[in-house]
Amino acid sequence: MKVYKFGGASVKNAQGVRNLLDIVSGEQELFIIVSAMGKTTNALEGVFSAMQQGDEAAAMERIDASYAYHREIIDELMGADRTIKDVDNLFEQLRNTVRNTHYRASDAELWYDTIVAFGELISTTIISNYLNGHGVANRWVDMRRAFLTEQRHKDANVNIAATEVRLKREIADSDVSVFVGQGFIGGAPDGTTTTLGREGSDYSAAIVANVLDAESMSVWKDVDGILNADPKIFPDARKIERLNYMDTIEMAYSGAQIIHPKTIKPLQQKSIPLYVRPFGDKHASGSVITGDVERAYEPIMIQKSNQVLLKLHSRDLSFVLEEKFAKVFNTLESHRIKTNIVHNSAVDLYLSVDSSWHIDDARLELEGEGFDVEKIEDVEMVTIRYYNDELYRRYAFDERIIIKQVTPDSLRFVRHK
Repeated sequence: MKVYKFGGASVKNAQGVRNLLDIVSGEQELFIIVSAMGKTTNALEGVFSAMQQGDEAAAMERIDASYAYHREIIDELMGADRTIKDVDNLFEQLRNTVRNTHYRASDAELWYDTIVAFGELISTTIISNYLNGHGVANRWVDMRRAFLTEQRHKDANVNIAATEVRLKREIADSDVSVFVGQGFIGGAPDGTTTTLGREGSDYSAAIVANVLDAESMSVWKDVDGILNADPKIFPDARKIERLNYMDTIEMAYSGAQIIHPKTIKPLQQKSIPLYVRPFGDKHASGSVITGDVERAYEPIMIQKSNQVLLKLHSRDLSFVLEEKFAKVFNTLESHRIKTNIVHNSAVDLYLSVDSSWHIDDARLELEGEGFDVEKIEDVEMVTIRYYNDELYRRYAFDERIIIKQVTPDSLRFVRHK
């Protein structure tokens, strides 16, 4: 078994879906994981926002726009007279969810997951139908039934042991060897829909690869492979041919968009190679991530935006690490706020965290625990792994830097934009 993952940019239009068909044609023993098409997740977040505000008309208008977008892709792939009943049913389910939900702020994450999951359900339904009509017989798999996650919304982890039973049951006794499933989504113990974190389809594919003992996993992207930097930010970016699991985890954790941070562990557990391959050329080698590579020999440069810097000062001058460290991180975890950099003195603690709906709630709670909390927005985090002297001189003395950490392997700092 091989696992292929296709992101939303790869299937954003009819040409992308045709290209997917070209890549998978002739394959056997293949599990295909697909994201929502194009910017559908963003569009559905708009539906959710309208639902939060009690604006049903705006929510329906956005659903109609999303339907028109998908309808255009179906028309171009299959003809204007072709209707995919299952797609129409999914859109009707989405409309009914908005109409019939009594929204409460305490259930925000639950309804967020419920709404945005429709993007993957719709994309995979279209693609499965298209493949079946063009010589690639396949079975559509509902990953809400196949993946058992923890009872947590917006950033759930998968219970691999329980998922192994479920996933194998979903594909058992099949008369085909190609399967199409959704990335990003799963099911909680109470039966509600969960999501695995933004861009979590990579993680979905890695779980499938682990459970099915895949020979490899491939992520098809609109790049030649893994680059040592984002070329939009760092013009001298170069391709990395081979990378080990550890460097990949460091890249992902620091904010590199190439792979979701939770992807590597399920692959490393079974020594499954991960290929990052160009969607536009199925014969290109791309880059490979394995366990038998020593380290990267190019400096790796990552800029992560959408950060908030929290500066905590202990009012009673107690030592943060000794007495209050656990309280701080328990509070952030309870509000699902991800911490990226921790920097402390005796009574001050600096935290660079991902921007979140719940920053102000966490701030109030921390103030109740005896901290003065300053929130600094419009900051970004930069990580340079395997920096050299020239890069250190270029970046380490930027006047915009608020906090800086230096180790023999990495230079990391938070700075004003």
